Amino acid sequence: MQVLDFRRPEGLAPELHTQAGPAGRTQEQDMQVLVLGSGVIGVSIAYFLARAGHEVTVVDRQQAPAMETSHANAGEVSPGYSAPWAGPGVPVKAIKWLLMRHAPLILRPQLDPAMWRWCLQMLRNCTARRYRINKARMVRLAEYSRDCLRELRAETGIRYDERAQGTLQLFRTQKQLDGVAQDVEVLQQFGVPYQVLDRDGYLQYEPALATVKEKFVGALRLPGDETGDCFLFTQRLAEMARALGVKFEFGVHVQRIEEAGGEVAAVHTDRGPMRADRYVLALGSYSPLLARPLGLRLPVYPVKGYSITVPIADFAQAPESTIMDETHKVAITRLGERIRVGGMAQLSGYDLRLDEARRETLAFVLTDLFPRGGDLARATFWTGLRPMTPDGTPILGPCRLPNLLLATGHGTLGWTMAVGTGRVIADLVSGRTPQIDMEGLDLSRYG
Repeated sequence: MQVLDFRRPEGLAPELHTQAGPAGRTQEQDMQVLVLGSGVIGVSIAYFLARAGHEVTVVDRQQAPAMETSHANAGEVSPGYSAPWAGPGVPVKAIKWLLMRHAPLILRPQLDPAMWRWCLQMLRNCTARRYRINKARMVRLAEYSRDCLRELRAETGIRYDERAQGTLQLFRTQKQLDGVAQDVEVLQQFGVPYQVLDRDGYLQYEPALATVKEKFVGALRLPGDETGDCFLFTQRLAEMARALGVKFEFGVHVQRIEEAGGEVAAVHTDRGPMRADRYVLALGSYSPLLARPLGLRLPVYPVKGYSITVPIADFAQAPESTIMDETHKVAITRLGERIRVGGMAQLSGYDLRLDEARRETLAFVLTDLFPRGGDLARATFWTGLRPMTPDGTPILGPCRLPNLLLATGHGTLGWTMAVGTGRVIADLVSGRTPQIDMEGLDLSRYG
């Protein structure tokens, strides 16, 4: 099997405890839970498990929480913008995207069956019917998660350069603007507030766009969306989790998950086996590599994204919240005194090399919309792997192994869906019914 390199310093006990769980322990009693992954998903799960009274250990390979995909993402908490990439017309659009100079889609073909299997599954979801089903599932979880985040913020006072001024999706062509009708249908179904705006309308919310307003014909505004620094949030939530007794073990080389008697018996690492009553797999794009030897085929593929983080040069010429350029599929987000520009989708396996051409695209979109807003000379460049499912919906909940729960496949919406995911997994471990309908969210939808 492929081994995951969880490089971390010393300090890991060889086992959490010596048995899979004391005889007779029921699901409602306090559990020893091992969470694999300390991105925003894993940390959110750990926090809510600890609040529910469970004994939690988190294992990860980095030097601190949120050092991979959660580190420098676009910063959007956007339930209203939650939508699958697979939709009507996407195959034709994809060909055009591949030919653009500043392409939102980059394909690096490989002899990788997982890549082509995932692409075929995605194409099968490019129908109007599947789009409506998938978007409805995503919005359901995302709206719940945003509400959970607001509750968490009110209860704990956690701060992370957050703003609650909505998302503005900008359209450069009338065809793009007309295409929002099917999205609006789902937004209405779930009672999500929205506004379809002309040029004068969107300038009320983003006045710095006045100098470039002729480039856009209109916009869709989602006033319930928020923004925030995912890395800062995850780091601070991890500290709160530690205060509740959660143990974080870093530098761990995970080798395999052992199955015995129809359930997980241990997680084998370079520091020895780790055992618990329940296990949560929240390793993002790397989850399928550990799940495959267990006979669990997770249709999750790493889709590479990029971002630059730019100090604000002129606050009057900077964005107020999040702007999504629909043509280039790039988001521009205000994070305190910084601008985060993130986007693109590159299919190239687990390649984490930085591509200078992608940096040029991000810089182009920023200067095209906010030419005097940011100091590009001081920009930092980053890349990460988004764990994408073919239908856009994460894989959340139980599988055939009764003591293993899955929390992966959140794609570009891990930050948006993280807190709700944490609440759902904590409820399932505790034997409680989650507060949202779980239909279509677990692995069973793939048969």
